[in-house]
Amino acid sequence: MPPEHYEGAVARAVERLEAGARVQNVLAREVEVHAPAAHDAAAVLAVLREAFPSCFVFCAGRGDAAFVAASPELLVRREGLRASSLALAGSTRRSADPAVDDHLGERLMQSTKDRGEQQIVTERILRTLEPHAVWTTAAPEPVLVKVANIQHLATPIRAQLASPVPAVELAGVLHPTPAVGGEPLAVAAPLIPALEGLDRGWYAGPVGWTDANEDGEFCVALRCALLRGRVARCYAGVGVVADSDPAAELAETEIKLAALLPVVAG
Repeated sequence: MPPEHYEGAVARAVERLEAGARVQNVLAREVEVHAPAAHDAAAVLAVLREAFPSCFVFCAGRGDAAFVAASPELLVRREGLRASSLALAGSTRRSADPAVDDHLGERLMQSTKDRGEQQIVTERILRTLEPHAVWTTAAPEPVLVKVANIQHLATPIRAQLASPVPAVELAGVLHPTPAVGGEPLAVAAPLIPALEGLDRGWYAGPVGWTDANEDGEFCVALRCALLRGRVARCYAGVGVVADSDPAAELAETEIKLAALLPVVAG
């Protein structure tokens, strides 16, 4: 759909949000790329691994489709009775000029809107882990996570589990976080398909592994594309709060899409 559709969806979402309320919706957009020849999923994966060494880079296939991603977001990691997660919300671009890059990061750290989104995600993850834990803790302040083309606000979260809850089960109770499903979920989730006008498919789902001891690690499928023949469907989304600006949210999706578009459009 054209960019104007996405701006309209954000505007309609803002109309439904009460000013000052600690709620948000999350809207994604899809961009289709038609290449001159069929995509080579292995080659795309190799480029992503080289470009995003600090991200969760994977390729999952089914039939004639391959789902590739370089995600910065840890949903949950379980090692025995230790669990960890990462609340990721709030983004801005990178710059080749270190001074400008630092300025962009500092401006993100001081953004009331982005800090509000970050707090919403952090609080939900903590609330979700608490029934399964002896204790939970989150970093007192978010930190900047910088990858090749984008920087995010992130809050590391840790928990000591009361019993060895399987990694798959922890992923199931945490997904979807407010970063991809909105908050409160019961209010936001029904609105998402109507506003987005697309089928998310595997986008924003949990992807990971678990072993025989039920330890494991799951990320959220972001900065991703579904490859099928010559067509690549790329996805990106943003959190929408009461003071969101549709043009600014569209621009944020463009930054996120820039992770995959150059790779699949080549």
